Amino acid sequence: MTIAGNEQRNVTGSFAGLRVLDFSTTIAGPHCTRMLADMGAEVIKIETEEGETMRTRPPVRNNCSTAFGQLNVGKNSLVLDLKSPRGVEAVRRLTATADVLVENFRPGVMRRLKLDYASLYGLNPKLVYCSISGYGQTGPSAELPAYAPVIHAASGYEMAHLAYQPGRSRPDYCGIYHADVLTGVYAFGAISAALYQRTTTGQGQHIDVSMLESMLSLTLNELQWSQFEVKPTQRPMFGPIETTDGYVMMAIASEKTFQSLMQVIGHPEWVSDPRFAKYSDRRENWTSLMEGVEAWSRTVTTAQCLTALNAHGVPSSAYRTVAEALRDPQIAHRGALAEVEDGGGTFKVLNLPFRMSGANVSAAKRMSTLGEHTRAYLKETGLSEDEIASFAGKAQLAERA
Repeated sequence: MTIAGNEQRNVTGSFAGLRVLDFSTTIAGPHCTRMLADMGAEVIKIETEEGETMRTRPPVRNNCSTAFGQLNVGKNSLVLDLKSPRGVEAVRRLTATADVLVENFRPGVMRRLKLDYASLYGLNPKLVYCSISGYGQTGPSAELPAYAPVIHAASGYEMAHLAYQPGRSRPDYCGIYHADVLTGVYAFGAISAALYQRTTTGQGQHIDVSMLESMLSLTLNELQWSQFEVKPTQRPMFGPIETTDGYVMMAIASEKTFQSLMQVIGHPEWVSDPRFAKYSDRRENWTSLMEGVEAWSRTVTTAQCLTALNAHGVPSSAYRTVAEALRDPQIAHRGALAEVEDGGGTFKVLNLPFRMSGANVSAAKRMSTLGEHTRAYLKETGLSEDEIASFAGKAQLAERA
């Protein structure tokens, strides 16, 4: 997708011509490399014959997972046994032609395979090598196992969230894996920066991305509050206001917004009320203010509430499900969803949330099958057809047939 109305001077992606070796699994690494693929890079996803675990995550149709597809569309599939010397040698030969390598194994795994940055540097000094892990590549916690929910807890994020839930003492379970997605985006940004730096230095480098530190970056205020003694109430707590048929979120972000809201709820006199006149006063009397707002909102439907708030410029939205959000005409206008084909039919994935006037940014139209590109890449490494036949497993043999 390009920005509508702009001349499409460059219909390719910004990373066209870039070759990426993708050893990553589950979410963080694959999300990063999916972004690179959407930007035009040739991403070679390296898996075992069984395929990575996300291939079994529902929804699954005809053995094809759309959850896996969401994270891996646009990548080429290469099946290798990294425990075999020949599999490692194939990787080393491909590394000589690669621009980027991404892995999210536990620290030490790639070193034991002799595929760590130090081992590959001599083959390709221009390689940008990105390692994603729970706690970083070194340090006392480096080798601890880590998944997103563990990192949510370890970073303080869950307890910070709990502090905004009055009357609750037990942390929530968050089923949305913020740490994985956020860390993947940070990895994408770091890779982009390293590629730019390479244009001036001619050298690649090793990037070490920590999920723990990625999650800490979300606690902007809490990071400062943890260093100094501050009053418990630091800012207004935006939360749901109830209507006759649902809930609405609104944000009183400025004096003008506050004054407009008072007009909507029928209390213009509260603009000069000592409890609410100044921001600091409102902050201290926030519960009373919201009770007044909700006394009005409970008399109207969600639609009526939003109509009134929008007419007065008060930022607001109904609480929607993801399915409802995807049906928003704005999503269609933006071309935010792309249709992808795999062995189970078609499904939709989210495009990247930005458009560029001079480059294409979009998901590929079909999913590669497991091992689909193995023969071509093995041939590129110099193996003969007979060597490939003995080298490859059943996935590749099926491809040949």
